[in-house]
Amino acid sequence: MVKRLATLVGCNYTNTSHELNGCINDVQAMRGVLIDRFGFQPNDIELLTDATNSSSKPTGANIKRVLGRMIDMAEPGDILFFHFSGHGTLISSTDDAIVPCDLNLITDVDFRKLVHRLPEGAIFTILSDSCHSGGLIDKETEQIGPHSSVREPRPDDVLNARPKFLSIGSIINALLPISGRLSVEALGVHLTAAFGNEASAKYLPHSFQSRELKPVGPDNGILLSGCQKDEVSLDVPRRDGSKAYGAFTYEVLEVLKAHRGPISNRNLVIRVREKLHEKKYKQHPCLYCSDKNAKLSFLLETARSNE
Repeated sequence: MVKRLATLVGCNYTNTSHELNGCINDVQAMRGVLIDRFGFQPNDIELLTDATNSSSKPTGANIKRVLGRMIDMAEPGDILFFHFSGHGTLISSTDDAIVPCDLNLITDVDFRKLVHRLPEGAIFTILSDSCHSGGLIDKETEQIGPHSSVREPRPDDVLNARPKFLSIGSIINALLPISGRLSVEALGVHLTAAFGNEASAKYLPHSFQSRELKPVGPDNGILLSGCQKDEVSLDVPRRDGSKAYGAFTYEVLEVLKAHRGPISNRNLVIRVREKLHEKKYKQHPCLYCSDKNAKLSFLLETARSNE
């Protein structure tokens, strides 16, 4: 029987200078949709948040441990899902990462390694509601990417919205008490000094490096990113008593609510782009996956309905 396994991570970074508001709300809302619509069992969904009452914090080590365990449990035909809502960062013009609550970056190389471990026929969908998230699976095929028609939002369209972006400089400053004197050029050295073997594989010696992780052909990694690599994703504050939320996650859930039947990964991203454009939000969600997987329904809803 097909298993449906999910890891949902929401980081609000509470009581820090880079605090966000809607990220925990995002993954809690997604959890309900996974159960009610897509047939995920509650015990097969791992929820990591940095809420004060959370028993498992979304540190870099914890996130990678849970994702690794999920991959290890997978068998051919299984459906795996990872949803991250929180800060992202751009390490260089070609390298990006998500930012766990302890700032132990999880990079595009880490996600490429996870995709390489998938058993044949298993599907691993990543939805990242974070800044600079385009291309978060290293060397994954671009289906919907950079968009040239960008309309500037009016100042009041996203009043008080905050970018889900944490700069490398901010990360360095936060790590100073741990790692001593830091420099952007030696970021990897300092991350490994702070986190040891729990640092990103991008920086560990004797681990697979990006150049060694080129897929030999189409794989079953699917990335839906909240924005392009050079853009930010927005954290939208409370209005009129409503909950704060990530703009990308909110519109994904709204499109799914309006579209009762299965919707392809491609059409889901296109429709969410349209809805964000209508609101004049300056972010353009992207899709990275094989040609075949672009046409598959999001989380293989058709396959579930035919079981």
